[in-house]
Amino acid sequence: MKKTLFFLLSVITALSCQKISAAEKEPVYDIVVYGDSSGAVVAALAAKREGRSVILVNSTKFLGGMSASGLGATDFLGYRSTFGGIASDFYDAVSAHYGLKNVRSFEPHVGKKVFDKMISDAGVTVVYNEQLDRTSGKGVTMDGKRIKAITTLSGKTYEGKMFIDASYVGDLMAAAGVTYTVGREPESQYGEDLAGVRRGDTNPRVHYGQKDKDHFIKDVDPYIKPGDPSSGLLPHINKIEGLTNGQGDKKIQAFNYRVCLTSNPDNRIPIEKPEGYREIDHELLLRNFDAGDTRLPALVEPLTGEGKKVDWNNMHAVGSDFVGANWEYPEASYERRIEIEKAHQTYIRGFLWTMSNSPRVPEKLRQRTAEYGLPKDEFTDNGGWPWMIYIREARRVVSDYVMTQHDAMGTRKAEDPVGLASFGMDSHCVQHIVTDKGTVQNEGVIWRTPPRPYGVSYRSIIPKRGECENLFSPICLSASHVAHGSIRMEPVFMSLSQSSAIAAGMAIDGKTTVQDVPYPALLTKLEAAKQIARPEAWNRKRQ
Repeated sequence: MKKTLFFLLSVITALSCQKISAAEKEPVYDIVVYGDSSGAVVAALAAKREGRSVILVNSTKFLGGMSASGLGATDFLGYRSTFGGIASDFYDAVSAHYGLKNVRSFEPHVGKKVFDKMISDAGVTVVYNEQLDRTSGKGVTMDGKRIKAITTLSGKTYEGKMFIDASYVGDLMAAAGVTYTVGREPESQYGEDLAGVRRGDTNPRVHYGQKDKDHFIKDVDPYIKPGDPSSGLLPHINKIEGLTNGQGDKKIQAFNYRVCLTSNPDNRIPIEKPEGYREIDHELLLRNFDAGDTRLPALVEPLTGEGKKVDWNNMHAVGSDFVGANWEYPEASYERRIEIEKAHQTYIRGFLWTMSNSPRVPEKLRQRTAEYGLPKDEFTDNGGWPWMIYIREARRVVSDYVMTQHDAMGTRKAEDPVGLASFGMDSHCVQHIVTDKGTVQNEGVIWRTPPRPYGVSYRSIIPKRGECENLFSPICLSASHVAHGSIRMEPVFMSLSQSSAIAAGMAIDGKTTVQDVPYPALLTKLEAAKQIARPEAWNRKRQ
């Protein structure tokens, strides 16, 4: 009797342990979203709306990417009706916050507040400050051509059926072994006359449709000691022999911080000279003023609200872009990226301080800049400074369909569009160069406006056939440097991310690969979700 009782107790204990073990086991999610962008938020929301189990593995401490970190002046050239779905819900909620209709430029804290509420209302699980372990063989567990799980630096593992890399740098897709590129393709690769090197001293400057904006208009000496090449070049100026238009390279357009500033004295944190400030880092700016260029080197856009706030962005010859200081960022270690970010912050704080204080800055510009400071009520845990650097360009997938200038200009049309783009093919300066006559000019600046909104291919947001079968990359999508410059707008990233989540669900239901999701059925589901996926569906009358 005692033996029987002991046996039963043993069985009960074993079964209880199995139940505890099963309860502690990490779930297998339908969709794991990894990323730091506005698209990451939208992808998670879309998956939840589709009834999928989803987790958002956020590599930062906040939601919304650049749409909550200073990029308040959204660039969609007035084409508000080129996107629907959750992207439209976001802008509708921002507008409702202000009691207005179709707000385009908004305060950073409002963007964050809207994203936070959308995620909370939907009940999406989010983990913060979890960065992918990029150590080879550790961060991504593969099962054949499928990702089984991802592991972060903290040691946490997230298993899923489908994965969406909605990061601005593409760390997950790179770790999964997907083919990608960094930099500028040569003109010959895709037949793009905006591709590769584009010298600002070209005459006529056919690759840039905004006249002298963002270029030097005065002769500025590039050497530390003016007129003396033996003294060396000023920081971040390159003298390159044989540099001709159309050459490819691994360089990327400049980053900055989209700084939110205010002129309200009651809410203003003065811009102080930053630690590590070096006047020589701003000598090019000052020499440009000395040469007679009196343009304000900033695009200052008022933000909706009562706070007298603006989105301060780069413009003209030398502005808040830290040109040439970011080329290694896409492939750099986390530690090196932090160093690059700190260098950008020092440079931009130094730029603003110089603009406000140097007697070599024209008085009107000096007085205007001095009116502004960081807002006390934005980024309150970071002294008013934005949390995130503005990553305009990083890695890009190379898939079976590469979006190019030809798509943007309408001379080629994707048969499987899942979102629309409409912004100009735009690249900020890639490098300051010494011209043949020995002066400074900007290189890499391009601008051409598409004739109409155009479709972004489904194949451009997935790996090529034969590579990873359960991964989407809607931010670092398959596009040339030229086309990516048009597609890289926040509303487009949101739209492509929602399309990714919907397609991921279809792949799960169909027990198929992302490459084999049937497009006609996908289009039906996208339009049911109020996505504007096809150029034909865009209605100009809705502007």
